Amino acid sequence: MRIHVLEREQRLPAPPSAVFPFFADARNLEAITPPLLRFRVVTPDPIVMRVGTLIQYRLRLRGIPVNWLTTIQEWEPPHRFVDVQLRGPYALWHHTHDLEPLGDDRTLMRDTVRYAIGFGALGELAHRLVVARDLEAIFTFRHDAVARQVWRKNG
Repeated sequence: MRIHVLEREQRLPAPPSAVFPFFADARNLEAITPPLLRFRVVTPDPIVMRVGTLIQYRLRLRGIPVNWLTTIQEWEPPHRFVDVQLRGPYALWHHTHDLEPLGDDRTLMRDTVRYAIGFGALGELAHRLVVARDLEAIFTFRHDAVARQVWRKNG
């Protein structure tokens, strides 16, 4: 099984202590996910974020309904957290969110996603034809949506 890595960085106009609370609310994931995915958090409120928190989602990948369950594996406010898929569309999904303070009351946010498709050669073909492009588009949307949310609250 081949592990792929998606890395993204963006600078945000607020310190980590002002940015992190946005990510501490699991429902905000709906606001930063493309509408085409029809992404919904189905875990009942309140969702208290900490190591071991389970979060269940429903979405559509290319029209196919998907249930996705993640756990928070690391929780280090306001600098880092990691979510890991327990059940869902990937053989592996390990998403690290790092928020690094910059000296001018700004934040460098890094997303590092380690993921695998599974299904051998067929999964690698799907990755080349569809999955890599879809993930790039999702994270481009996310980048823009996060910037809008942070500007709205801190701009």
